[in-house]
Amino acid sequence: MQQPTLQDAPGPTRDSDGAELIACPSCDAIYRVQVPPKGGKAVCARCKTVLIRPRRKAGLRIIALTLAITILVTAAVFFPFLEIHAAGMGNRTSLLDIATSFRSGILVLVSVSTVSMIVLIPLLRTALLLYVLVPVVFDRPPARHAREAFRLSQVIKPWAMTEIFAIGCAVALVKISDLARLDFGPAFWMFCLLVVIVVVNDAYMCTWSVWKSLEDRA
Repeated sequence: MQQPTLQDAPGPTRDSDGAELIACPSCDAIYRVQVPPKGGKAVCARCKTVLIRPRRKAGLRIIALTLAITILVTAAVFFPFLEIHAAGMGNRTSLLDIATSFRSGILVLVSVSTVSMIVLIPLLRTALLLYVLVPVVFDRPPARHAREAFRLSQVIKPWAMTEIFAIGCAVALVKISDLARLDFGPAFWMFCLLVVIVVVNDAYMCTWSVWKSLEDRA
């Protein structure tokens, strides 16, 4: 494991573009860039946040995982999510049914927020990542406005809550399992798989490497 060396902010007589500097997104510490070998990582000496983590063939893996996320999120909207049986009655629902269950009043905001955070924003982010990464990975010039697209994908990342929704549903279902018989539909298992894929995808993603590739190919 190789750590970058702490470096003061550049003064007027130094390289003013900051190309050799990197800031920790967690504690704002400034370091001089030292790229670790493939498979290694550079971490912040203050808060241990990973700053640089290059991996071999990471671009192709990220594209494949991003496509998988897109397919799973899209399919999960329409497939049955859960079926509940209690007192001789049953009901099956999908995410689309849940999102459109509130059609009037202030609860419409709940539907809009649900659809946005677990479907629309994740799909927008995957589309932005594919737009940025595909040309770079296949040795082509960056797409038009690739920097702005990648910056937007990073800004909306905290609002893409598909995996958080899956974990929250799992916790809630455990609590009501004693009250009714639950049958999990395909969409539920898709969301479970999404949790794993999102974690793996974030592990492969090195933000610094993407920015560096965009700058070198501009």
